[in-house]
Amino acid sequence: MPTAIVTGGARGLGRVYCLALAGAGFDVVVADLLDTGDAVDEIEAAGGRAIGCRTDISSAADTEALAAAAAGEFGTIDVLINNAAFYSQIVRGPFHEVSQAEWDKTFEVNVRGTWLVCCAVYPYMKEQGSGKIINIASTTCFKGTVGFPHYVTSKTAIIGLTRCLAAELGPDGITVNTVSPDLIPNPSLRPSDEVSDQFVVAERPLKRTQVPEDMVGTILYLAGRGSDFVTGQNIVVNGGAFCQ
Repeated sequence: MPTAIVTGGARGLGRVYCLALAGAGFDVVVADLLDTGDAVDEIEAAGGRAIGCRTDISSAADTEALAAAAAGEFGTIDVLINNAAFYSQIVRGPFHEVSQAEWDKTFEVNVRGTWLVCCAVYPYMKEQGSGKIINIASTTCFKGTVGFPHYVTSKTAIIGLTRCLAAELGPDGITVNTVSPDLIPNPSLRPSDEVSDQFVVAERPLKRTQVPEDMVGTILYLAGRGSDFVTGQNIVVNGGAFCQ
């Protein structure tokens, strides 16, 4: 079976990705700062195979341990989904009032963390001669959303990193792509999402709230053989709110 690592896999979007990948026949490595036990149990209860790894993606030691655990348990690392991000704790406000600490934390997790996990899995994928890296960005990169300059800039950086890695890792048989969702409300983490979603829905042709399951088809496509000749791309999943 192919193996997929999902960062931020214990809850939310990441957990949905983990369950979908397991259902598609992948062995899954659930990586998260949070406890991964429930996600692993849910996968195993459905007949899948999974392990959990407590991982701080901003730590090189943690990301290297994650890659070693995945390869040690399942033999290969075929897919990496860089989903973990610093978002729910961000305080929305004018750009000049963002604290330096919050700015730095956002980049430490979203940009450095994504880069570090890519660095950690690369030797395994290179040795295999194949691999798929899927980085999660955001449609905020294209809208210039007010109040989140550090988050928006960090996600834009991920698209740039994706393009660089696609060019560099292609000769090793590794594809690197980005998926950009629109707002997927999570009122339990950010109560303001519920209000923001009303405005977002009004802007899109498909007049409903975007849900985590809307991302699954694109993720499985990029993780599967059907996308073997697709790399360096950013796929927007936003209900048609804008076109590229």
